[in-house]
Amino acid sequence: MENSSEDYRIQSFDVDTQKLLKTALKDPSSLDLEKVSNIIVDQSLKDPLFSKEAARICYTIVQAEAKQNNGTVFRSHLLNRLQQEFKEREQMRKRSLQEWVGYVTFICNVFDYIKVNNMSMVALVLPVYECLMRLAEPDALLNEEEVECLVLQLHRIGEQLEEVSSQRMDELFFLLRDGFLLEEGLTFMARLLLLEILEFRAGGWMLSSTAHKYYYSEIAD
Repeated sequence: MENSSEDYRIQSFDVDTQKLLKTALKDPSSLDLEKVSNIIVDQSLKDPLFSKEAARICYTIVQAEAKQNNGTVFRSHLLNRLQQEFKEREQMRKRSLQEWVGYVTFICNVFDYIKVNNMSMVALVLPVYECLMRLAEPDALLNEEEVECLVLQLHRIGEQLEEVSSQRMDELFFLLRDGFLLEEGLTFMARLLLLEILEFRAGGWMLSSTAHKYYYSEIAD
């Protein structure tokens, strides 16, 4: 079954860019794939809603290119751009919290969606962990938007990441536990989100139905 362009939230692009992305989804080898990857990353940094779904576009292009000629050109350009942004992450965070949260959301989604031989891309493990560790630092925990981003990503890929490196996950959760216990400036919502993710991992990346009702009724209220 073919995906419609609406499935990918590309309506926000101009007509020419929509046409380019539609072509990339079906016939990637006919295009400049560095340009395509830059368009997708740029929009992910600008639009938090798009950043959540952009990895699905990337996944489809990767699959289409592999089917066409067993190519990996798009994936290489995408990784290069993600690494480039990773090096500038602190400047990005200072410049725009929205861009920073969009970047973390996007790179975590790429880690989740795109596999090599059914395994997570090794090249993304370090940057993904470093981004999550940055979100667990005291100044970030004081910002609800960053806490929410961190918790959402851990719900999505925490178990996968722990399989790759349980030691790094332990380090991350030491930071989260200390932040929860020691940081006096946390908002009620940030404290609730941190407690929920601590319990989520302690339960084997699952919440009991009772805990789920408790946390999500609190969030709804």
